[in-house]
Amino acid sequence: MTSTLPRPTTDFSTLPTPRTEQEWLDRARLVRGLLAVDAAARDAAGATPYTEVALLKDSGLVTLLGPVEHGGGGQEWPTAYRVIREVAAGDGSIGQLLGYHLLWFWAARLVGTPEQIEQVEAEATRQRWFFGGAVNPRDADVVIRDEGDEITFTGRKSFSTGSKVSDVTVLEGVLENDPATHVFAIVPSDQPAITFHDDWDNIGQRLTESGSVTLDGVRVPWAAAAGFRDKVFAPRVYNTLNVPVIQLVFVAFYLGIARGALDEAAQYTRGTSRAWLHSGLDRAVDEPYVIDTYGDLTAKLWAVEALADAVALEALPIHRDPDAVTEQARGEHEVRVAAVKARATDVALEITSRVFEVLGARATTSTLAFDRFWRNVRTHTLHDPVAYKRREVGRWVLVDELPQPTWYS
Repeated sequence: MTSTLPRPTTDFSTLPTPRTEQEWLDRARLVRGLLAVDAAARDAAGATPYTEVALLKDSGLVTLLGPVEHGGGGQEWPTAYRVIREVAAGDGSIGQLLGYHLLWFWAARLVGTPEQIEQVEAEATRQRWFFGGAVNPRDADVVIRDEGDEITFTGRKSFSTGSKVSDVTVLEGVLENDPATHVFAIVPSDQPAITFHDDWDNIGQRLTESGSVTLDGVRVPWAAAAGFRDKVFAPRVYNTLNVPVIQLVFVAFYLGIARGALDEAAQYTRGTSRAWLHSGLDRAVDEPYVIDTYGDLTAKLWAVEALADAVALEALPIHRDPDAVTEQARGEHEVRVAAVKARATDVALEITSRVFEVLGARATTSTLAFDRFWRNVRTHTLHDPVAYKRREVGRWVLVDELPQPTWYS
């Protein structure tokens, strides 16, 4: 089944490529508006989002982090997080897909050699590749066999966000006779050795194509193993920045979903909700408890958005000089990321639940699907326990302990 999103009325080919952060945010808001039109219907259909991904490509958002000389946006992570937030406000699933895509696009810089970074970013930007990833650390490791000039990936992962809608997939595994050595590689998604199982059937983020995948001897040249020279990897502290970045991507689409819920609820309250019959008021927008609820939820959202923006800016020196980052700087940044992840989780869940208090009984109809905002946030916030994020902050406050780099910290 394909998606039902109507083709955008905007011909992006006639528009100038955005250059500034503001222009990219304006482009993201345009995409948000197109996605929001039938987001409820597409969520109910649960169809593969080919058209939505085409929209991300046509709009140029997939090349946001790409080099300008190859047609990309040349932007940095603070802008990327805000763009993800905007898209997620229109459709949480598509915001997640964009966020994961940008993470895997950037991953070449995380672990690749200079030559690999230049080649991957140039090709991905020119061709507008859409990235997926099969890197779930909770599963058994994918096994990599050294076969001379090539390596092969064999195994299964429970989650592979992007799957069928991706052009390329990031794989990760461990060498067969050296399980301490992890290898990342980018491979074409459409090939016989990769089977996507179409078994993503969760209550939220229904359009993220996050089902399981089987790898049956996916062949990759050793030259394409990210960061390896002569089959040897030289680790850097910067290699461990994958977790802070992906956690801030999560924050971005959590806050975007919350913003979408709040904005759509406010529109419904202004145009459809009725004042309580015993209130003595004519309009729902004049109800004191309704006003208080919107003020409370908006203030909380603004506060976390501001914290998220601040933490993103704090990381710029790390990203701009990867070879200079220290374990101390990385650890202190992760503590701040953990703090904003915890607050974003709590606030997004609160907003997407409490909007029902000011919408009224008629707003629970399945056609409106206001519940999709909560379902989306609830589904993804279970990715890793938020209590462990608060623990990272608490240990740092009490005993000056920095988080040790893991797949989740």
